[in-house]
Amino acid sequence: MSKIRFTLFSMKDALFAFGPIMLMVIAVIVAGYYLVDPAPGRTLDFSAGQDNTAYQEFATKYAQELAKNQIQLRIHKSQGSQENLHQISDPDSIIDIGFVQSGSTNQADAEAQGLISLGSLFYEPIWIFYRNKKDFTSLVELKGKRVNVGPDGYGVRRLFTQILSVNNLEESDIQVQQLESSAAAAALIQGKLDVLVMSSASDSLLVQMLLQTPGIKLFDFVQAEAYTRRFPFLSHVILPRGIVDLGRDIPSRDYHLISPTATLVAHESLHPALISLFLQAAKKIHGGANWFSKQAEFPSDRYTEIAVEKQAEKFYKNGTPFLQRYLSFWMSNFLERMWVVLLTLGALALPLSKIIPPLYVWRIRSRIYRWYGQLRSVEHAFDEATSKQRKQIAQEQLQRLDAIEQKVNHISIPLSYAEELYGLRSHIQFVRKRVLGETA
Repeated sequence: MSKIRFTLFSMKDALFAFGPIMLMVIAVIVAGYYLVDPAPGRTLDFSAGQDNTAYQEFATKYAQELAKNQIQLRIHKSQGSQENLHQISDPDSIIDIGFVQSGSTNQADAEAQGLISLGSLFYEPIWIFYRNKKDFTSLVELKGKRVNVGPDGYGVRRLFTQILSVNNLEESDIQVQQLESSAAAAALIQGKLDVLVMSSASDSLLVQMLLQTPGIKLFDFVQAEAYTRRFPFLSHVILPRGIVDLGRDIPSRDYHLISPTATLVAHESLHPALISLFLQAAKKIHGGANWFSKQAEFPSDRYTEIAVEKQAEKFYKNGTPFLQRYLSFWMSNFLERMWVVLLTLGALALPLSKIIPPLYVWRIRSRIYRWYGQLRSVEHAFDEATSKQRKQIAQEQLQRLDAIEQKVNHISIPLSYAEELYGLRSHIQFVRKRVLGETA
């Protein structure tokens, strides 16, 4: 126990000296944490698509990636792109982000609704599957046919209507059906439908199944380049020969397709820190090569009519934010949000470093110096006494000196200040000798 008392540094005194300043610093950091650019939420709502669609599968992968950073992504089913767009732009909706097909809106409407784009993710070709003995060479040949374009929430219906218009056709020229994709595929195979129009990534199991179903043909957009000039949000992609099954040579030739892209669209209220996190996930999920895109072609800031958010543009230009390359998402976000507070505290560090050490020294030495006041009062009482009173006063002051000395002997101070303690004790002896000398 005695070894603990005789130390070079007093933790207790340090806490009294540093404590108030540290409490103030902690209070500033805590206040800044909640008031300066609040932290992103840990739960987000994502509008995807129907079961067994590429939208739903990709949304699940996003949920898995974000879960690695303790963010829960709640996935909501929808009819497709148009419904997703409506949900994201609706101020009463809980949806924060979702997949939207390019061509579903325009830049002016998107800005008015507070929509932002995080970029395009993958090609979603227009697949037109049909049953017919003769190959269709033009969309004009769809006139009078039973054509399924999906429910109203599907983005493909709006796009297909635009495609019909440049072929001098209207919806009234075909028999429009609105079955969901799985039901429509079954109806097409059974001969209850003539044409199935859908837009989906190559990952769609339904697309891969139809490409391998005997009797089902795929429309070849031989005028694909012309379509992309008329509709800038469309791209010309090629389904290579044998890509589905090389051994069976499916398909048996190259097919030209026109394709919008799936984009990641959010409301402008989405926290900026989450944008780079979503794009890091997008890079992992969509960055590989597939039937239509090359390695690292996606995600991209192209192919979207909705303005790409500034934070997303920084990601496409510079990659993952610097701090997130070395720290966890939440730690890097904390430092990015608190840099103003931390910079202010850094500026105060120099003056605080000059104030706190003297406070510590004063607290240690004040424990000794206050006894000099007691010694001074002993001398004063003795000096003020008359010659007749001196003997009695001397006895009283000697007792007082004994009491002072006893208390001083129990003072605990760091060894680095022992010189002041021993000086005090020698001065007590000096006063005692003076009192005894006057009474001898």
